[in-house]
Amino acid sequence: MQTKITIIGAGAAGLFCGGLLGQKGYDVTVIDNGKKLGRKILMSGGGKCNFTNLNVEATHYISQNRHFCKSALKRFTQWDFIQLVNQYHIGYHEKDHGQLFCDNSAQDIVDMLSQECQKGQVNFMLQTQLEDVVLAEQGFKLHTSKGYLQTDHLIVATGGQSMPALGMTAIGYKIAEKFAIPVVPVKAGLVPFTLHKPLLTVLSSLSGIALPVEVSNKRISFKENLLFTHRGLSGPAILQISSYWQAGEAITINLLPDFNFEDDFKPLLDNNRNQSLKNCLAQILPKRLIEALMQLNLIVDTTVKQLTPTEQQALYQTLTTWSVTPNGTEGYRTAEVTLGGVSCDALSSKTMAVKNQPNLYFIGEVVDVAGWLGGYNFQWAWSSAFACAQAFGD
Repeated sequence: MQTKITIIGAGAAGLFCGGLLGQKGYDVTVIDNGKKLGRKILMSGGGKCNFTNLNVEATHYISQNRHFCKSALKRFTQWDFIQLVNQYHIGYHEKDHGQLFCDNSAQDIVDMLSQECQKGQVNFMLQTQLEDVVLAEQGFKLHTSKGYLQTDHLIVATGGQSMPALGMTAIGYKIAEKFAIPVVPVKAGLVPFTLHKPLLTVLSSLSGIALPVEVSNKRISFKENLLFTHRGLSGPAILQISSYWQAGEAITINLLPDFNFEDDFKPLLDNNRNQSLKNCLAQILPKRLIEALMQLNLIVDTTVKQLTPTEQQALYQTLTTWSVTPNGTEGYRTAEVTLGGVSCDALSSKTMAVKNQPNLYFIGEVVDVAGWLGGYNFQWAWSSAFACAQAFGD
């Protein structure tokens, strides 16, 4: 079988790129190992697909080349994608921090991308494993579970290794290595933390409790919700900081992100002098959390009036600079993104083409560009796919 352009991966980047190229009149084939299109899209945002963000900046992305993403993000913006969503009359709403979610279901986004591909008469080879790629006289020869495929141009949109249950594999990195393209070491990002015992034993009893916090390390801080789980710590604040976390490093949790000592905390203590400290603090923090902090000997079981001014300050310090050293992360199984990937230095930021291997392109999550939580990774998929499609004339 012969085709002009082959895209490996029927996820966000692959589908969007396929639709754009098909509508330019190119013969496009999309290969994927799954039964369904857009499996990760369908799972995203609790099934509602956080498809972009109103506030997209290069600072919301992690890469060894932090300028690389700027060109694509500028040429196809969040407003461009929102315009497409509006054309398909897909209802959506804004959540915290500019995140946009479908009103109905992530299926709306997959249907939209499918229809864009249909308009471009894109061919699909689903449930097809890619076994090998070799250079041919013109383009590439693909060895798949359904036979050989000859293609002039190859676009790799295989995603990362997060969510292996959805069939995500390392095939994209293997293709890069086969053509001597450097790959930045990969690891799970936007992922919950696991904890060591005995800390886990104490905190797992808080499973299901969520509260607003500010989580920080030496490099960055995030003010979002934290969620206690039976395995450790999760919630948006933890997922965000996980992408900036190094093994063995402590994180600092401020349990009172909106409290000032003089204006808020001291008056609370002064107005509840006759209460037990536990009951006083229960006005601003979950009671079970206070009990857990007592178990960890971070808070003393006493009355408020027994605290000296120095002890009041120390208590405030304890609650705003709680240091926790994670055991590790839950890994790719629950990670929302893969950090690292195909080195940006090997690619053109304008076209996503490999600089020293003609007719080979990498787009989306397989590239060493990983976004924050909040629709940024989808926007990178749309923008990088658009940049790649623009490399082909009309």
